[in-house]
Amino acid sequence: MDFSNRTKWVLAESIKELLVNESLDKITVKEIVEKCGTTRQTFYRNFKDKYDLVNWYFDQIVKKTIKQMGISLTLKEGLIKKFEYMVEDKYFFMGALKSSDYNNLMDYDYKCICEFYKTVATSNGKVTPYIEYLIEFYCHGSMDMTADWVKSGMKLTPCQMADLLVDALPVKLKSYFDTLMIEK
Repeated sequence: MDFSNRTKWVLAESIKELLVNESLDKITVKEIVEKCGTTRQTFYRNFKDKYDLVNWYFDQIVKKTIKQMGISLTLKEGLIKKFEYMVEDKYFFMGALKSSDYNNLMDYDYKCICEFYKTVATSNGKVTPYIEYLIEFYCHGSMDMTADWVKSGMKLTPCQMADLLVDALPVKLKSYFDTLMIEK
């Protein structure tokens, strides 16, 4: 791992620790850098703000979960892995998903998953405006339900959450996501 990547991970660990006791919107860059013993200059060389750091960390999870769907994981397996990571970093996600900032994790996750589903759907057939709308509708609903699950203490297991989201997939989208449903 190169120096820049190590620095990003150190900053991510710092913000994760801070999120145990404080909401993301109240955490300052000063607190983040003090927690890990680096400087504001180092922070800003790597991230434009604390929300960018949170979204970068989330991207690391997405690379191992959502972006593996249809490659090495099915839709359900990818969701289970994502939810398992969320359970492992419960306080990070509880704090990050409460943010109402313009660059918040909820909106960022929505954009990531929606873009991914649209790409998959396009590769599996012609995507009409109606299908695009269904994808956006499904993504909004799945994001809201995921955020509710996190904020309410993650009482359902990752497998139960994945089952619910797979079952909620609109019938008219299933043929577009066949490649995500095939067991690897």
